[in-house]
Amino acid sequence: MTVALLTAAGTGTRMGQNVPKQFIHVDEKPIIIYTMEAFQKHPNIDYIIVVTLPAWIEVLEAYARQFNITKLKWIVAGGETGQESIYKGLLALEKELKPDDLVMVHDGNRCMVSDEIISNSIATFHTHGSAVAAIPCVEAVFRSDDNGVSSNISIPREQLYRTQTPHTYTLEKLIWAHEEANKRGITNSVASCTLMQALGEKIYFSKGSEENLKITTKDDLTIFKALLDSKKESWVK
Repeated sequence: MTVALLTAAGTGTRMGQNVPKQFIHVDEKPIIIYTMEAFQKHPNIDYIIVVTLPAWIEVLEAYARQFNITKLKWIVAGGETGQESIYKGLLALEKELKPDDLVMVHDGNRCMVSDEIISNSIATFHTHGSAVAAIPCVEAVFRSDDNGVSSNISIPREQLYRTQTPHTYTLEKLIWAHEEANKRGITNSVASCTLMQALGEKIYFSKGSEENLKITTKDDLTIFKALLDSKKESWVK
């Protein structure tokens, strides 16, 4: 079984809106629904679990009914941090799944995830036992020791990758990582891949995309809307 675990428990302070970013409407549809639809239509995804803000659980349930997200099986209240929110989702899944079932941890506000990215993540998992979506870094990268001033160190871009989501692991492996993190006092890892790296695990990259952007700022929202309009035009042609 393969389950998509979508994280949607952030408050979205950087967006500066009256509602959390994952519930902002674009073309009369909430951002989180676009993300859920990507996993809803993929044939290899069996169920969806969403970890979200407690006050928005009933709203999310209503949206799922409105947009016919039939694979949504669980909604869980999130925690104080992203790491805690993922762990709460995993604990809910532990009661329902087998240890070797696949869990794809994905940002709820990364709503342009494609069929190809999802499929390649699963394929990479079957080859290596885990998968983290990533794209090569194409910009020149400098290190700064003083805010806004470059040091004399530039990092060769061919050695750098920008990680995205999904992150695909077995449920058992993810539970182990979070329990081990609790033992070691790792409390606010920014993503499952950084948590695994902190625990000494090797990271295997699967296919990502520049279009698989994470909507965090108003600029991201503008880019997302442009991508939506572009895809509509391609479909019409």
